[in-house]
Amino acid sequence: MNEKEFISFESDYNNGAHPAVLRCLVETNPRPSASYGDDCWSRAAREKIARACDSPRADVFFLVGGTQTNAVVISALLAPYEGVVAVDTAHINVHESGAIEGTGHKVLALPGHNGLMDPDELASLLEAFHADPNRDHMVWPGMVYVTFPTELGTLYTRERLERIHATCRRYSIPLYIDGARLGYGLMASDCDFDLPWLARHCDAFYIGGTKMGALCGEAVVFPQGNAPAHFFTHVKRQGALLAKSRVVGVQFDALFTDGLYFDIARHALDMAARLRRLFVERGYEVTPSTTNQQFVLLTPEQVEHIARHVAFELWERVPGDARNRDLYRFVTSWATTQAHLDALAAALDTMP
Repeated sequence: MNEKEFISFESDYNNGAHPAVLRCLVETNPRPSASYGDDCWSRAAREKIARACDSPRADVFFLVGGTQTNAVVISALLAPYEGVVAVDTAHINVHESGAIEGTGHKVLALPGHNGLMDPDELASLLEAFHADPNRDHMVWPGMVYVTFPTELGTLYTRERLERIHATCRRYSIPLYIDGARLGYGLMASDCDFDLPWLARHCDAFYIGGTKMGALCGEAVVFPQGNAPAHFFTHVKRQGALLAKSRVVGVQFDALFTDGLYFDIARHALDMAARLRRLFVERGYEVTPSTTNQQFVLLTPEQVEHIARHVAFELWERVPGDARNRDLYRFVTSWATTQAHLDALAAALDTMP
């Protein structure tokens, strides 16, 4: 496949910016501005995000990327002797190259259930820890981390998040939600809450830009004006602050104007639903996901053939599968078109 023909379902951040976002970057480019988040576009974006969250007191910060965001937020919320509770499949536990451990904090892993944290298991972990007379010799569970949607494309329900949030309240530890793909979760057909509800049921979260139509950047939200002391300094100290922070501010100002952020999500979800049908109608086994990430079980022969036509990603080895299949991920974004899906369909229909 030459570069001109390259069609990729590998991720939702392998294209540039959505045209409307890119247009705003170009149009504002000649204008000088203040630095470090004090430019007019960053201020406007913070106001629009706070309004979208129905959180007028929200503290909003713009950081450069997801891994930096998780490392900065988690280390700022934890005391030196504390760790973060997450499921074993969580991004911070698997795909962030030890970034959390690099800040001096341990990831305390619970078993994931199709990517989701079980509220009862969280409560049991915290109860057992606080009942242990040797707890002062151990890493304290100082916060809880969940992703929405999860790394497997699954969604937390209102009821499940309420229970996790209530447990965090009971033990006076913060709940932090990784929203790298937040829009895709909120706009999914089976999501039973909206952004303001989410903002009321956690202590911090971030709104992903990189995977949602921006060139780069994430927006960290402390919905009750509850940012940790000197959070700006934490951001800079860990290399997550742009001097030209307008680059991120302009993009979020565009994303939160006229509902563009949610329109991008709806488009990607529509493309993902069509992609899923291509596989289901041809008898392939797919895992449950109503988000822009779709997971398909494929044999080595199927992988070899499809990969000649489109790019996609191995997600997980499946030992013991009767047909020697593994789990592969196909991802849609703002840039996915019907022509891309047609190319995939043609590949499936010419399978030897």
